[in-house]
Amino acid sequence: MVTMREVAGLAGVSITTVSHVINETRPVAPDTRDRVLKAIEETGYTGDAIARSLVTGGTKSLGLAVSLVSHPYFAELIAAIESEATRAGHTLVLINTRGDAESEQAAVRMLRSRRVDGVLLTPTSGSAALPELRRLGVPTVLVDRLTVAQDTDQVGPENVQATSTLVRHLADLGHRRIGLVSGTPGLATTDERVLGYRLGLGRAGLAWDEALVRTSLGPLLGQVSGVVVSDHHVLVDVLRTARANDVRVGSDLALVTYDEVEWSELVDPPLTTMAQPVEEIGRTAVRLLLARIEDPDRAPRTIRLPPTLRHRESCGCHG
Repeated sequence: MVTMREVAGLAGVSITTVSHVINETRPVAPDTRDRVLKAIEETGYTGDAIARSLVTGGTKSLGLAVSLVSHPYFAELIAAIESEATRAGHTLVLINTRGDAESEQAAVRMLRSRRVDGVLLTPTSGSAALPELRRLGVPTVLVDRLTVAQDTDQVGPENVQATSTLVRHLADLGHRRIGLVSGTPGLATTDERVLGYRLGLGRAGLAWDEALVRTSLGPLLGQVSGVVVSDHHVLVDVLRTARANDVRVGSDLALVTYDEVEWSELVDPPLTTMAQPVEEIGRTAVRLLLARIEDPDRAPRTIRLPPTLRHRESCGCHG
């Protein structure tokens, strides 16, 4: 491994000067700085991030704890977060929470052991990691799944009004029996979309019927003429169930879904979706975290970014 001493020897300067260039702890003459940077490039010196953190008070790294499910939404979200972190001069340390509270807590503790400057967290149901992060004063931003409490920075999609809009769209097409295929129980996003569904019914003058909220399409077949799908996790199963029962989406059953999927326009009929601003969510999360690191005492912010209705034909509309 290349050492700082070797870099200093190649650049013809002291180890202290190399340290000042790397850690930006004191101004260095431009020509001297250039020699040091050239020596670093030639030797491939990477330094010791943990040791450097003892000097600068930070590792220039951010932790991301998220459930690494195989879906383009999370891939796009992670890419946006990494891009924004890199742009700001930080590296991203990614760790899988596996979607359960115990693994999440272990993941967050692993990030803390890496001395990350702050944590981006997509919390699981019953998260124990979040209270721990708050108690320890670790700069934290919640991403995608937000809490009702306003004591933590958080950014995610607007769920309630957006789901209400999907319900109203079906109601405006004449549907009076509209069901909801909901997402994973206990998640904040699921609860908010159920609330939005209920709000949409009320705005359309339709009665709430708990029996029309299910986690799969099967029990709703024959009971509803339209259905709102809560998220991408259940969408494939909904489409598979419809096909297995010879139910034609768009004619026998009007369907709208929260979440855009990359194949939305490739199925027949193309899907009417509520598309989340995934890239903006990721970039905003990083900016919030860097602002929190810079000013730990600033008031927490909650940012909900509105999704966009992409009107296609699965709802029964044509053209």
